Amino acid sequence: MLLYALKRLGLAVIITAVALIMLISMIQLIPGDPAAVLLGPLASPEMREMFRQQMGLDQPALIQIARFFGRVLTGDLGTDVLTNRSVLVTVMEQVPFTLALIFASITWSALIGIPLGCFAALYRGSLADRIVGVLSVSSIALPSFVIAIYGLLLFSVKLGWFPTIGAGDSGAPLDQLYHLVLPSLAVGLGWVGYLARMVRASMLEVLTENHVRMARAFGLEERTITYRYALKIAIIPTVVLLGMGVGNMISSAVFAEIVFARPGVGKLIFDAISTRNYPVVMGAVMVTTGFYVLCTLIADLIAAGLDPRVRSTL
Repeated sequence: MLLYALKRLGLAVIITAVALIMLISMIQLIPGDPAAVLLGPLASPEMREMFRQQMGLDQPALIQIARFFGRVLTGDLGTDVLTNRSVLVTVMEQVPFTLALIFASITWSALIGIPLGCFAALYRGSLADRIVGVLSVSSIALPSFVIAIYGLLLFSVKLGWFPTIGAGDSGAPLDQLYHLVLPSLAVGLGWVGYLARMVRASMLEVLTENHVRMARAFGLEERTITYRYALKIAIIPTVVLLGMGVGNMISSAVFAEIVFARPGVGKLIFDAISTRNYPVVMGAVMVTTGFYVLCTLIADLIAAGLDPRVRSTL
């Protein structure tokens, strides 16, 4: 297990480094002069050149990459060129809002999706199984931004049940939870379908294995067989999927944060890209990439702990 964990940790570092190199390369390919966008048409050529030097854009791409990695190793993500604040401080101020949104979304989608998948597997071929299948596929097909917009129009504007914008008053947990309902609905609804379909398929496969048939032959209760012997194995692919899902929810959270005007890392990246504030873009993407890699690493380690066969797959 320790060897697998070390290999998986090394792979996580490589993935993070490759992702950041790709990000910096894409920034170089974006047409237009960021100094001209930020300073406006009235800026003199000297001011633009000074601004490029401040952002490090006057250096070759390889030097920019090396400098950025050097700063990351010391915990410095650079300085926001607009506010002159530390990028790390700016990003970390937004992280709790995004984490709260993702945690709420993945929690309620898992609490509904996993039991739905078990139910559909136990009643395979029934009318209830077909209804669950249709609802699951429908929820997967709905983009999160569509759910966010229609949820806002229906539950906030028309019915007035939930707030339209904001993240709630600081220091008021219930108010913040109230403001999380619609954004977490938009981000997590599709994952109810994903989890239900994944658990159903895994359960159907596990329920036909020899140890389950032997448990039935010994006369064990169906509830015991389902939750103690079948679900424990069937949940392994779902654990890995949840790890990847947390990372994918970061992209879905961007739309929810924009539609509901919530603070968060996604909205920070969107605003930074709009103003060509590259230090903030790189710092925020660095944090989200590290978070995504960490989630998948934890998911893989949990899967390896539950099933020793996984340790030999890396």
